[in-house]
Amino acid sequence: MFVGADGCKAGWFAILLTENRDWEVGVFTNVFELWNKYRSTLLILLDIPIGLREKGPEERKCDKRARELLGPKRASSIFPVPCRPAIYADSYEKACDINKQMTGRGLSLQTWNIIPKIREVDILLSEDESARSRIREIHPEICFWALAGGHPMEHSKKEREGLLERKKILESVYPWTGDIVEYALSTYRRKDVKEDDVLDALSAAVTAVVGVHNLVSIPDESEFDSYGLPMEMVYRPYHKNCEILYRDAK
Repeated sequence: MFVGADGCKAGWFAILLTENRDWEVGVFTNVFELWNKYRSTLLILLDIPIGLREKGPEERKCDKRARELLGPKRASSIFPVPCRPAIYADSYEKACDINKQMTGRGLSLQTWNIIPKIREVDILLSEDESARSRIREIHPEICFWALAGGHPMEHSKKEREGLLERKKILESVYPWTGDIVEYALSTYRRKDVKEDDVLDALSAAVTAVVGVHNLVSIPDESEFDSYGLPMEMVYRPYHKNCEILYRDAK
């Protein structure tokens, strides 16, 4: 069993895929609930920064390399990751001050809005050794880039064309994409789970299934933070001869 999860307004939206072609979706208030539910799975891929720098102006190598791979159209989707001390601040102003002092950079409101989820995952992985062996970081745009054969998406996921573009890529490798999207959108309210949350989570779940034995990480050389957590993004390398999951399904 394999899980992909993306942050959403309600917490975390997760998709479980099995080798027997079954699937399920769920919304979890926090990552601890998600982990308790899926701790027996082989792999959980999360759209969240995991390894964090303590200080210094140097960004994580994986973020810089991901921007290079995505090119000018999609590079902006890779935001500068806050330092670890900043994610434990109790206000946006304090987090900005700490990050500025430790790295020379402030924090956008967009980054501040996901800091609670970064903090959750940081606490989980620092306290639970077994979680470290199953939870890894992805970025959906890198997953889509890889599933599309090394081509970044043409349109933003906030546009209808971008949603359709990403859905088509997923349908090309996973026949039940439409079923999952339709079920999720009919089950959850848009204020809790948006369509791009579903597609991003599915890109992670599909990556976990097809890449569990041969995931590639960015950067090429391993980089770890002070907690021993990898500062990386993983993706499934594109292979023309095995691009479709469950090829005989439909």
